[in-house]
Amino acid sequence: MSKLLFFLLAALALPAAAQVYSAADPLAHTFSIVARDPKTGELAVAVQSHWFSVGTSVSWGEAGVGVVATQSFTNKSFGLRGLALLKSGKSAQQALDELLAADDGRDVRQVAILDNQGRVATHTGKKCVDMAGHQQGPQFSVQANMMLSNTVWGAMAKAYEASAALPLAERALAALDAAQAAGGDIRGRQSAALLVVRGTATEGPWADRLVDLRVDDADKPLVELHRLLKLHRAYDHMNAGDLAVEKNDMPKAIQEYQAAEKMFPQNLEMKYWHAITLANKQQVPAALALLRPIFQQEPNWRVLTARLPKVGLLTVSDAELRQILALK
Repeated sequence: MSKLLFFLLAALALPAAAQVYSAADPLAHTFSIVARDPKTGELAVAVQSHWFSVGTSVSWGEAGVGVVATQSFTNKSFGLRGLALLKSGKSAQQALDELLAADDGRDVRQVAILDNQGRVATHTGKKCVDMAGHQQGPQFSVQANMMLSNTVWGAMAKAYEASAALPLAERALAALDAAQAAGGDIRGRQSAALLVVRGTATEGPWADRLVDLRVDDADKPLVELHRLLKLHRAYDHMNAGDLAVEKNDMPKAIQEYQAAEKMFPQNLEMKYWHAITLANKQQVPAALALLRPIFQQEPNWRVLTARLPKVGLLTVSDAELRQILALK
């Protein structure tokens, strides 16, 4: 047992440490938000902590079911067990009550559960390390422990409610930003995570996790999480462009590709597949204009281009292919 854990357990005067903590359960003292967008039904959980890879322990969610944030002296089983209880028909409060009733470490737990109807239940154990608390609002809850000040969760709630015009993912990050601005975790910061799932399940989890981003170790994890979310949005434009190509809507495809490239103008991948799409739609001169600086900056893209016809990803004529590969 680490010295940190020993002294924390001693200070909390717990009767049986083994009932509260195991090597698989991290000390994820942190701040988080669970929220539902009433317009789309989407469900989100977002978190930042001075703990490595906080997203692998605190944040849990399932489309059409709900989201869970389990933190402080984290009981990771609350994630999957909480979702299973919601899926069985329990409300958020019923699920939380059932989890805590069987948990001898409830006094050091902090848990928030939100179900697919927007009902929320939150628990801050009386032995969570100060400053600790939570605040609920319409279809959301913010919670924090081991904070520098007791203004953190209030600041989170205010920021979330003030950003109602934003998409749910951006609103959740606004709440985390407000927590950090109010002092955040007394120990500093290390990792962050953002998960958004559909309000209604579709064909499977592969289609139902709309945003699933983690920063496991960084000096400024929220700054990096914002960058990743922006990149995610850019690739949403790329995917929309691909879909437009499938429907032979080239004006729409070009619009989407250009939107993605505008967000990340240094990203060669986006420019490259935009160019390949143009070439496949008999717009080779426009494709050449995009490919020339790409090949100059990174010659491996030229090598890749030569391999695409074999698998049907580049459908130009042999003469056009030679023209592309001969770019200087």
